[in-house]
Amino acid sequence: MVDSHCHVFDLARFPYAADAAYKPPPVEQGTAAQFSALLDANNVAHALLVNPTSGYGYDNRCMTAALRASNGRFKGIARVRPDVADAELASLAHAGVIGIRLDLIADGVALLEHLAIDRLFAQVRALRWQVHVQCEKDQLAQAAPTLLAAQVPLVVDHCGRPDIARGLSQPGFEALLQLGREGHAVKISGPFRFSLRPSPYEDVVPFIDALLDTFTPARCVWGSDWPFLRMQDRPDYGGVLALLRCWLPDDDARRQVASETPARLFGF
Repeated sequence: MVDSHCHVFDLARFPYAADAAYKPPPVEQGTAAQFSALLDANNVAHALLVNPTSGYGYDNRCMTAALRASNGRFKGIARVRPDVADAELASLAHAGVIGIRLDLIADGVALLEHLAIDRLFAQVRALRWQVHVQCEKDQLAQAAPTLLAAQVPLVVDHCGRPDIARGLSQPGFEALLQLGREGHAVKISGPFRFSLRPSPYEDVVPFIDALLDTFTPARCVWGSDWPFLRMQDRPDYGGVLALLRCWLPDDDARRQVASETPARLFGF
């Protein structure tokens, strides 16, 4: 099994960036060693670490240290500036990074208008990497033309974080479904990021069902979003994992989303 969206922090070795807009408090932190123990306790074999915007921003050192020490258990998705140097990307690849994350919530859709963005996408293509996208509401409707034109494999975080109250027909979610028809992938993760209800977040089920129907289990992966940043009521890892059985009662489909698809997409 693979946890396809999680973060690690190690303030003793890697202090937060001085200009970080949000610095997670101790209750929201967790080291790679602590996370590995949690994975062991829940029978999760591998994890895809995502460098967090919170705290570290474009500083990938904590994540890459965890990748190097993991003996292949972890792979990573880096945060880089659009004008990143080839040498930095090569170093990240050597550490076990397989793609970059575009955080449109933090940086805005205007990030895709940066003068260096076409070069960045060319670098991603040359490395045979992926682009993971964090967005919310209708941001993906604005971003999709540029992202599709980049001709890179796309993976959208947290179901695209739709506005639950606006239903399935909102432009951002419709754009996400179109990405599924184009052969890209989505993380059925982070229901607590957009649900209007407490666990088990029943109001997200129509969105999960639509994603599974359009992307199919062959292009859906699951992630915990541990250690649950910016959460007033922090979920329990086991409880988040248990949602998979609610969303995917079929054993074969659940195994595909939890294990087979992420192993294929991320090279585990």
